[in-house]
Amino acid sequence: MSKVREVSVMTGAEAEDDIPLGERKTVTDFCYLLDKSKQLFNGLRDLPQYGHKQWQSYFGRTFDVYTKLWKFQQQHRQVLDSRYGLKRWQIGEVASKIGQLYYHYYLRTSETSYLNEAFSFYSAIRQRSYYYQVNKEDRPELVVKKLRYYARYIVVCLLLNKMDLVKVLVKELSEEIEDYTQRFNTEDQLEWNLVLQEVAAFVEADPAVVLNENSSVVVSSNRLQDGSVPTLEQGMVVGQLVLADALIIGNCNNQVKFSELTIDMFRMLQALEREPVNLATQTPKQGTLEPNEKPAKRENPHKYLLYKPTFSQLFTFLAASFKELPANSVLLVYLSATGVFPAGHSEYEGPYDFGGVLTNTNRDVVNGETVQKRSQAQKEMHCLHPGDLLPFTRKPLFIIVDSSNSTAYKNFTNLFGQPLVCLLSPTVYPKSVQDQSQRGSLFTLFLYCPLLAFSSVCGLSSVRRALWERAQEFLRKVYRDIGQMITRSRTIDQAFLQFFGDEFLRLLLIRFVFCSAALRLHKLFRESRSFPESYPELPKQDTVESSLLQKHILELAAMLDVQSLFWDNSLETY
Repeated sequence: MSKVREVSVMTGAEAEDDIPLGERKTVTDFCYLLDKSKQLFNGLRDLPQYGHKQWQSYFGRTFDVYTKLWKFQQQHRQVLDSRYGLKRWQIGEVASKIGQLYYHYYLRTSETSYLNEAFSFYSAIRQRSYYYQVNKEDRPELVVKKLRYYARYIVVCLLLNKMDLVKVLVKELSEEIEDYTQRFNTEDQLEWNLVLQEVAAFVEADPAVVLNENSSVVVSSNRLQDGSVPTLEQGMVVGQLVLADALIIGNCNNQVKFSELTIDMFRMLQALEREPVNLATQTPKQGTLEPNEKPAKRENPHKYLLYKPTFSQLFTFLAASFKELPANSVLLVYLSATGVFPAGHSEYEGPYDFGGVLTNTNRDVVNGETVQKRSQAQKEMHCLHPGDLLPFTRKPLFIIVDSSNSTAYKNFTNLFGQPLVCLLSPTVYPKSVQDQSQRGSLFTLFLYCPLLAFSSVCGLSSVRRALWERAQEFLRKVYRDIGQMITRSRTIDQAFLQFFGDEFLRLLLIRFVFCSAALRLHKLFRESRSFPESYPELPKQDTVESSLLQKHILELAAMLDVQSLFWDNSLETY
């Protein structure tokens, strides 16, 4: 660092000679660490977003520098206050960067413990009012830092299901935005108001709420918890495959979103995570940085979250996941996207003749694609066709498609003999359900929280806590029975059993069967297109049309006092 710069950061009119050598060195060391941390942080965005190996050492170095910087400013706060003029918002900025690092570490590893760490730092910034003085300075760029901090803090709170805190933060952010737009005549007012609207819609997206006795809303997590997955029976022969990687893709038009997460993506990512043991009990331990203490075993499958990807991006991430998939592991692809239907019919119906789901058009790079060329094209270009996934069926592949053209993926051929299952959403919903689609798909809701979806499809907007807990307990018994139906069926395709050893996939398959059976009995769902399907097909009599399961669904409906909405086979024929 040059001497001119070193002296210029020191406050007051003191000559360089008036400042003790030790204090001058403290300021120099702080400036070095601050510059180095910014340089490393800015370099993070240049790292490849896919691949497990390339980023870890760089992240480690970045964490290391931020650890030193954080401890350094704590140890030398008095000198930095008097000689450097360290402001509280600058400390807040360092804490905010550490929060971001932990959040990105969570995105890269899918380890929810890092979300807790991000929360600790973001929480401390607010508790200690690090950004409080920003509003007194005539610098709009500093206020924007504060607003961005709020937006990031809200994302972390959403992922940790801290909904009460989210509502408080949204109110504070709203006041900050109002103050910001009144003081500075800025062009980004509409953007910040859109952020507020998005998060408000996101918080209100659940179609039904659970109420305490005093009518306050109960917030519960839908991550995988101990005891929530039916155990395998003694001697049951199922595959030893483990879900290692998941691509969660969201490209639905007009669906509630916040940041780069649609509500469907948000629900599915939680369905693929375990509840961290310390989530309820952990107290924020501000100032401790332990990024290298990784959990001994990877609790959750690694995930890529892709919001409105182009075909190139989607294919690149698919290929990277496929390449790095360990032995005896499964790749899950979840597609929540608008359907793309074929333009015409061809005589030969192959894997590119049924359409698929929408991929994003990258408007910046059109690659010379003209209207004339498009009209000459035989197949839809901005679409993930079933045929596009065929190369990846060389390894165990579990596909979930939630789309108006999900049935395009029924036309798979298992070319390589590896385990392959596709769970496909209904393609048509009754009007009352369709009207709710902006708040997320009913099919994904069933895979995320079956009781919430069941309540929603029965028109219940709230359920009392005691009743909810009784119904959840009953559903645990139903899940055990569904698990036995799947494993004891003599005609079921082996692919289902090969995936059944993994807890996440077992629960998704059980919830899928429950969803299919519930919709088949519901009086509003009359068309076959309104029922989920799968490839390979499930033996209906053993699973989705089992008389035992139908009896369970009617019992659940009676418990919630909505039995009139369902066909009762013992009373009427349909």
